Amino acid sequence: MENTHQKTAGLVKSGLVAALYVVLTVAFSSWSYGPIQLRLSEMLNNLAVFNKRYIWALTIGCVIANLWSSLGAMDVIFGSLGTLMMTGISYLLSRYVNSRIGRLAISVLVCAFSSWSVALELYFISKAPFWATYLTVGIGEFISVLAGALIIWAISKRIDLEK
Repeated sequence: MENTHQKTAGLVKSGLVAALYVVLTVAFSSWSYGPIQLRLSEMLNNLAVFNKRYIWALTIGCVIANLWSSLGAMDVIFGSLGTLMMTGISYLLSRYVNSRIGRLAISVLVCAFSSWSVALELYFISKAPFWATYLTVGIGEFISVLAGALIIWAISKRIDLEK
């Protein structure tokens, strides 16, 4: 009975994170897409260092949120693969670190540096200049994920995010 409850609770948590990602992206859509962006939903990427279920939740949220992107199917596919990649790498690297702050620092750095995938996508689809786009998207990603790390660090002191 307890195992069924844990699976259901995990599924509900994943669904809530995916939905929150979509709402934050679409509600602030003028900031969420394009060569200069501050996608606030990226704050949630920090959850991946606590439990791998959030890798899939964030990726599914990104798939749904990117349905509103002007880049169409390409953003749904490649933007979402970028989220899968960055949260997966953050999760794997954080397994070697015990402190919450260390894990969150890994997430911030991996996500900010991984914004090259967004810049590459915009370069090929929109003909945006790669390096300038990498810089602007990377700065936006860094700000969003850093703010999220601070919020999630505070939450993780009260709630066990690994469960």
